[in-house]
Amino acid sequence: MVSEEVVVHSATGLHLRPAGELAERTSKYHSRIYLTSGNKEASGESLLGLLSLGIKEGTRIKVTCEGMDEDEALKSTVDFLKTLK
Repeated sequence: MVSEEVVVHSATGLHLRPAGELAERTSKYHSRIYLTSGNKEASGESLLGLLSLGIKEGTRIKVTCEGMDEDEALKSTVDFLKTLK
């Protein structure tokens, strides 16, 4: 299991379009990917789960991946969150 924290710097946060892109991206990995914000946790593959986290600009998110391609999945997910605009 690997994890990393990232802060969202997008002024619009994680709204519908980027959440959909993230869900699509994470579904390509064999690892279990989940995001934690505060006391809420959601699967990276769940569009509704991601939206329920209420991620706004400045939100600190913990990304955790567990599985056979966990390192690649973590890097891809964190890179995506860091480049949100």
